Amino acid sequence: MGNTTRDIRRRIKSVRNTAQITKAMQMIAAAKMRKAQQRALDARPYARMLNRVLVSLSKHSEDELHPLLQVRPVKHTLVYVVATDKGLCGGLNTNLFREIQQFDTSATSFIASGKKAVDFLARTKRPLLADFPMRDTPEYGEVKPVSQFIIEKFLAGECDRAVVLYTDFINTLTQVPSAHELLPIASFDMGGKHIEETTPAEEEAMSAFKFEPSPQEVLNALLPFYVGNELYAMILNARASEQSARMVAMKNATDNAKSLIKDLTLEYNKIRQAAITTEILEISTAQIAMG
Repeated sequence: MGNTTRDIRRRIKSVRNTAQITKAMQMIAAAKMRKAQQRALDARPYARMLNRVLVSLSKHSEDELHPLLQVRPVKHTLVYVVATDKGLCGGLNTNLFREIQQFDTSATSFIASGKKAVDFLARTKRPLLADFPMRDTPEYGEVKPVSQFIIEKFLAGECDRAVVLYTDFINTLTQVPSAHELLPIASFDMGGKHIEETTPAEEEAMSAFKFEPSPQEVLNALLPFYVGNELYAMILNARASEQSARMVAMKNATDNAKSLIKDLTLEYNKIRQAAITTEILEISTAQIAMG
């Protein structure tokens, strides 16, 4: 009995320590998730105004289409995979990597952010052109080299389409793998994310804008910023998804640990109760035998 109860006590202590760790990780992930969500919200006014300016510019511009807007036959695709550096976030990365299967390896090259993505691409022998490390709360400056790399590959004709594969944040419990076509630019809607429609009054105000030196030149200068800002918004979404998934996974782990502690404590008490009952019976039997 001694060894059995001692083992159960050790297991209870071990599980309790694990629960404390997962609880702390849950709280950290929750704080990071709120921060990532706030950064995404803070970026919306700029994205909305940039969208309006580009829509207005495209209406005023009558010259030849900018190369970033030109659609051409797709012979080769460049895919940017945004995954996580760490695990313990449920099936987030597994679900994301499942979407990679839709791309023909012979006609697709990859770039990545996140150690999990780099490891997966290496393990599955897919061509990885570049790896861009990204912090939990990336600044726009960290995203700019990625957008420049993608734009250069597209303009050089090394790819005919650029796709961002990331996990879109819906809410705390729902994150969906998403493949968004970054280039060529089909429309100025920031991927359809969080852009409010322009009212007639706003459209009239925008139509009165004068662009110097010309609408076409301003459009050409702003398009790379648009690509970078769109990419930044998707990365912020991916980071919010990561922290949300990790928070939920750690909460589930903590709840499971508490349930296991409850079961072990019940088993421990049953064994102790059985041992005490046995001892009482032995004492009573001994007293009866002694008369």
